[in-house]
Amino acid sequence: MSSPIQTVHHISNKDWLQTPQHDPRGYIQPQYLKELWFHTGTICNLSCPFCLEGSKPGDDRLNKVSLEDVIPFIDEALPLGVERFSFTGGEPFVIRDMIKILDYALDKRPCLVLSNATNPLKLRLKDLEPFRDKPHPLSFRISFDFPDPAKHDAGRGQGNFFLSLETMRQLHELGFAISIARHRMADEDVAQVDREYQTYFRQAGVPSDTRIVSFPDFLTPGSIASVPHITEHCMTHYHDEESRSRFMCNFSKMVVKHNGRMRVYACTLVDDDPDYDLGGTLSEAMKVRVMMKHHRCYSCFAQGASCSEM
Repeated sequence: MSSPIQTVHHISNKDWLQTPQHDPRGYIQPQYLKELWFHTGTICNLSCPFCLEGSKPGDDRLNKVSLEDVIPFIDEALPLGVERFSFTGGEPFVIRDMIKILDYALDKRPCLVLSNATNPLKLRLKDLEPFRDKPHPLSFRISFDFPDPAKHDAGRGQGNFFLSLETMRQLHELGFAISIARHRMADEDVAQVDREYQTYFRQAGVPSDTRIVSFPDFLTPGSIASVPHITEHCMTHYHDEESRSRFMCNFSKMVVKHNGRMRVYACTLVDDDPDYDLGGTLSEAMKVRVMMKHHRCYSCFAQGASCSEM
């Protein structure tokens, strides 16, 4: 952990490099690029009060992307060894160019799309059918918050639990792989909650072993959470080289469009903090040491949280 810090634009920012107690802040020095994420914009057809991106109809905190926006980053990622492209929002299928973007990306690498599987996706299922013949597979991660229609619809709107379930069925019938993302409550029995989804998997005719990715409450953008600060000592005492390699910021980056400019951020969870803007190209961003400053970093540090399925 003695390599020189390569983040010139942050060297003068003591808060980036040190905790409030003036301890050297923990960090990850990225090693490679396996997964490249694109944030399609914070516009969404739903307005969920818990959304970690604050997405809602008409929202423009992060701008909508176009095919022309993403092509340079897809092309740059290929010689860097990228193995998959992943897309999140907002709701990606609100974006006009989403089908064109997938058409281009699937010729290069497998793609994962995160979606709420409501009307924006359902209305474009026909457009997705030709992608079954692409060189690389397309898969979906569906937001399916609770194994309880009433609890799910309390946040996402009446009827959306069964609408998402029906869309999942159709995606599966088209031959696309599916996983789901759900909320993880404090002190829950994770295995028991996961088992409660089986009734709905059977109802939709999707595989009983459909992957379930659970997440703690990441809070809304700009939140200040009371969590311990992660120091260099924390990263070496509680983690070893192998476990540090599993942090998303070691092998992943996310491209966003902010104020009309395409920028590379450290990961999918920190786009509300401009300190994690690592540059305008992937090559530039890969050189930057990622400090464990954001409160969501603690979820990765302590709970192994990860948006990646790799």
